[in-house]
Amino acid sequence: MDKKKIVMGSAIVAFSMMLSSFGFYFWQMIYSPNFLVEQDPKPLMIRTGSTFKDVQNQLYDGRYVNDLVSFSFLSKIMDYDKLVKPGLYLIEPSMTNVQVIRMLRSGDQTEVNVTFNNARLLSDLPEKITRNLEMTEAQFAALVLNDSIQQSLGFDSLTMIGMFIPNTYKMWWNTKPEDLLARLKKEYDKFWNGERLKKAEALGMTLKEVSALAAIVQAETIKSDERPVVAGVYLNRIKRGYPLQADPTLVFAAQDFTIKRVLNKHKAIDSPYNTYKYQGLPPGPINMPSITSIDAVLNAKEHKYLYFCAKEDFSGYHNFATNLVDHNRNAEKFQRAMNKAGIYK
Repeated sequence: MDKKKIVMGSAIVAFSMMLSSFGFYFWQMIYSPNFLVEQDPKPLMIRTGSTFKDVQNQLYDGRYVNDLVSFSFLSKIMDYDKLVKPGLYLIEPSMTNVQVIRMLRSGDQTEVNVTFNNARLLSDLPEKITRNLEMTEAQFAALVLNDSIQQSLGFDSLTMIGMFIPNTYKMWWNTKPEDLLARLKKEYDKFWNGERLKKAEALGMTLKEVSALAAIVQAETIKSDERPVVAGVYLNRIKRGYPLQADPTLVFAAQDFTIKRVLNKHKAIDSPYNTYKYQGLPPGPINMPSITSIDAVLNAKEHKYLYFCAKEDFSGYHNFATNLVDHNRNAEKFQRAMNKAGIYK
């Protein structure tokens, strides 16, 4: 055989083998699992302003990817290196390069839960609300504590806490602070549907007044089944022109949430939140009322009770009374129980 032909044949075989190897590698780049092989699903959080290099570093440092070179090569072919989008993405086990690139390039995020269910003060809310989001507590606080923004939403510094309806909401991780606030205002408007609005109107109360009373009811009892009864007591007192005389409002007025026993000195505090000293509802909610508490006011039990006092068994329930004589007896039983338990303040 001609030596030239042998060399040519060898070159063709070598080229074919190289082409076959490259083809197999390219096939692997596209179709073979390259992410979290034999691992659990893992969230990837790409921060606002991130570059393709930042994404590469995250994937490598976080051990998301087996072969970063193949991912980077395909990313450039598919133009992802120019289309980085912030957000939270869930990387599933054994995803291919193409699957991940398409997800990241399209911005196909996974939503996060934004959950908040209790807060005494408006200043407590930003930390709770932003816990699962990219934004910082300070960024959201700068909006929610801003007087002009509060007014634009129809609230003020005393009533703003009532705009937040405690629940779990699905959001994008990289939601902007102003979009988050707008979303929560939308949820507030959605919550106050036609049925609830009619019930508030039937009570002769504004939405802010309902929230203020609901916050007191919530502070009075942890028993959701008892809240409509407690709400009925306060509505009875309002109708008769009696001061509410709600102990939780004194705790709020004192700004000392360690108080377990309200004393006469607390009743002397000069504050619009002192419902012993000033008649009617306080100027705003003393906490962030839950849906259960708001609905307890809107669906308050009709009865003749004007007083209630915690039960002496510390069960969390209350003894109710229609007159001051019976109420004083109930109060004496509870005071003795407090003394026996060594609770003096």
